[in-house]
Amino acid sequence: MHDTLPLLEKIPFPAIRRGRLDTLQVNVGYRCNQSCVHCHVGASPHRTEEMSGEVADVALAFLERRRLSTLDITGGAPELNPHFRRMVRAARAMGVRVIDRCNLTILEVEGQEDLAAFLAREQVEIVASMPCYLEDNVTRQRGKGVFDASIRGLQRLNALGYGRDGSGLTLNLVYNPQGPSLPPPQAALEADYKRVLGDNHGVAFNRLYTLANMPIQRFGSTLISKGEFDSYLDTLRHAHLDANLDGVMCRNLISIDWRGFVYDCDFNQMLDLPLKRGAQDRLHLSELLDDDLNDNPIRVAGHCFGCTAGQGSSCGGALKEAAE
Repeated sequence: MHDTLPLLEKIPFPAIRRGRLDTLQVNVGYRCNQSCVHCHVGASPHRTEEMSGEVADVALAFLERRRLSTLDITGGAPELNPHFRRMVRAARAMGVRVIDRCNLTILEVEGQEDLAAFLAREQVEIVASMPCYLEDNVTRQRGKGVFDASIRGLQRLNALGYGRDGSGLTLNLVYNPQGPSLPPPQAALEADYKRVLGDNHGVAFNRLYTLANMPIQRFGSTLISKGEFDSYLDTLRHAHLDANLDGVMCRNLISIDWRGFVYDCDFNQMLDLPLKRGAQDRLHLSELLDDDLNDNPIRVAGHCFGCTAGQGSSCGGALKEAAE
């Protein structure tokens, strides 16, 4: 796999600083039951990195000590980590909002048959990858059979109340472009998703998040192999809007990897660009239990244009429309 960091570090990005921390995003490991072309993590069934119980305990202590509002759990397929459910229960007992970044097909993996019911019982908010409402496009990005399994997963979640008005169970979907292009307007695409998935499969959901593909890990390597890396970076840079800088997720979020080391965001984690505090580098979450990161400089490089291009892109979808 090509290393995109040297190319990205040559591209200047506007300096930004942290605001008030409200979200801890935890990557509990890179093992996944899928190997998607657009995956910025490079996750696959062959990855072995996995968060230990000790690190999970540090994350929970940080949540409680700092009184954060949100725990955002990602991977890989986060549900494959043996400490996933314990973390969910503990965070929910604190009254913390928990987000599970779910690939939907995990609901059919052996040993996960009761996962959907567990998530509903704990009132976990699901953010589910669904890169298109058309089977052919999903197959190209995620592999044969993934579309049908994803539809079955959505139907199972709907049966439990997810995505239904008044249920209190939130189900949001995530769209990624097929290649090196910006996502279309989020509101219009959401309407198309709801119409097609509803009419053809009886599927309901709350919101659609449109995310730009990041030129890192597996997708970045593919761009380099096809000779499209520079042109995609140019697309992102030319679509940059300063107005999006105020809404980028790294202002109010920190990301930790499976070992507990801290990053400004999940994308920086995949590039091994750890959060810096003064002269300190490679900080562990256990070192920040009582530290205020407000106004701390955020590490930036060329990939950050993926969050500020066009309508903007974040863990919560388009920045402009999300703010309205």
